[in-house]
Amino acid sequence: MREERDSMGVVLVDDNVSWGAQTQRSLNNFKIGCEKMPVEVIRALALVKSACAEANRDLGKLSGEKCGEIMRVCAEIADGKHADSFPLSVWQTGSGTQTNMNVNEVVSHLSRVKLHPNDDVNMSQSSNDVFPTAMNVAVVTLTARRLIPAVERLADSIGRLAEKGKDARKCGRTHLQDATPLMFGEEAGGWEHALRRDAAAVMNTLGDVRALAIGGTAVGTGINAPDGFGELVCENLSRLTGERFVSDGDKFSALASRGALTVAHGALKALAADLWKIANDIRMLASGPRCGLGELDLPANEPGSSIMPGKVNPTQCEAVTMVAARVMGNDATVGICASQGNFELNVFAPVIIYSYIQSLELLSDVCVSFAENCVDGVVINREKMADNLERSLMNVTVLSPYIGYEKAAEVAKKAYADGCTLREACLALGYLTEKEFEEYYKP
Repeated sequence: MREERDSMGVVLVDDNVSWGAQTQRSLNNFKIGCEKMPVEVIRALALVKSACAEANRDLGKLSGEKCGEIMRVCAEIADGKHADSFPLSVWQTGSGTQTNMNVNEVVSHLSRVKLHPNDDVNMSQSSNDVFPTAMNVAVVTLTARRLIPAVERLADSIGRLAEKGKDARKCGRTHLQDATPLMFGEEAGGWEHALRRDAAAVMNTLGDVRALAIGGTAVGTGINAPDGFGELVCENLSRLTGERFVSDGDKFSALASRGALTVAHGALKALAADLWKIANDIRMLASGPRCGLGELDLPANEPGSSIMPGKVNPTQCEAVTMVAARVMGNDATVGICASQGNFELNVFAPVIIYSYIQSLELLSDVCVSFAENCVDGVVINREKMADNLERSLMNVTVLSPYIGYEKAAEVAKKAYADGCTLREACLALGYLTEKEFEEYYKP
């Protein structure tokens, strides 16, 4: 063990770890749950620290030597090295101060020159502006690099399925009842369009998330930060990440409000809702194989039952719907937490970003899994579609312009009651001749 000191005194720390006193205090005091601070937050904090070091150097506050060491260590952290050095629980202080100090201490410990975690690594910063900044950086980068490509992968897969089914005529369904016909390609094309619209909406909501709190320090006034610091840090972050970031014009709002993340996560909920609907449509169209709709055949990935031999289930669809449920739960968490905090600071930051990143990662993974393990291998059962369509009574709708709504309804009801075809019912009622029926009946 070694002795580490902070403003409260001495703490014993395992000599094999890279953190210091404040990290150890958090480990000792918050033995709550198994949820750890997401690695994406640590990576974002490392990028923020590097950008801040550059800004402090350029503004004459930090030596080039110290800046270089901070940037070197932060680059290693951002690359995934030293992962074991960031063990803190999500369930900690609501400002994320302990995780901010965890990063400060690790950077100081791994430096080849003497660095103070507060005076050097945290120079011109407060946890109150650094942690929200890292939250936004993590959300923007993860959305652009993982979620959007994953949604596009699934949309492309569904688009190929729609192309295959562009000439597959089938029975439409509304209210879970038979409706007028359409092409399967049109139905699947609607799924594709919904996903592409959702992806665009997700990206559009990131506009306000790109505005960062850095430079506001403790309460938004920018105390202890030099003029132009926030703007310079945002320029550095934009270069480091390849994403556009700007300094928030109102630091008081940036520290106290999580409204931008609430709106942005709402777009994830909309995506989850469409994914749920699409997965449900696919598994219902594939229900059977003999006693259901049976219009689609899904890949047989694994046995579906421990007792029923030969059973295969729509497991990928089920995974999609479970993820969607989790995302909707996370949206409630984000919204509730965004409403909390007092005066100059929201103090639910760790659980907000934990929930948000979980949503991003689950949606990204499930879109790729659904595409690769289900949609890519869907087979259109054209014979079943044709058979279901032939038996649909709602094809009578095409006769309404010729015999009227009331008579067409009578034809449908008679066909259903007598178990006969629409042709037989219409001719029996004398509403059309056989020649007229052939001319008009083109569903």
